[in-house]
Amino acid sequence: MKNLRLKFLLFIYQVSQKHYRLIFKRKKRKWVFTEEQLLLFKDDSLGKTLGEFYKKHGFRMIPQMENHDVYHLISEYSTSMIDEIAMQYLLFGNGKRSAYLLGVLLLGTIVFPEYFSQYKKAFIKGKNMRRFYHLDFESLLQQNFQQLKDFIEQKSTPVLF
Repeated sequence: MKNLRLKFLLFIYQVSQKHYRLIFKRKKRKWVFTEEQLLLFKDDSLGKTLGEFYKKHGFRMIPQMENHDVYHLISEYSTSMIDEIAMQYLLFGNGKRSAYLLGVLLLGTIVFPEYFSQYKKAFIKGKNMRRFYHLDFESLLQQNFQQLKDFIEQKSTPVLF
């Protein structure tokens, strides 16, 4: 039964994602970097970490949706359907609001109610983080990833002189 529910949500995602980009992301430009160029960034940078994420998973960048993959790196949620839903709860807790996000929360909760405790934890985690859903991550690609992540998670990072 779980497999059927996964297939259903995957189908909904594949149909809706293209329309979402066309309607809500049409004014947003795609990043100027390719997956290969990201791998050329300095070690430990957000850019290099993102490039390694694409390489490890065999993914290609989806134009206008690049920030979504950075959200995976920051939240440490995998790309499994359950973790995708949990990550949307985290973003909701962080203050992000969109019709698409609300649809994912509603449908994800209805289709997989047994994971609601995990979703609730993700929401609380997002509330406890600095707001990051609106950041221009393309302009932060050269920044040290761990320091950026620690800042968002409100951890103290030692300053080295």
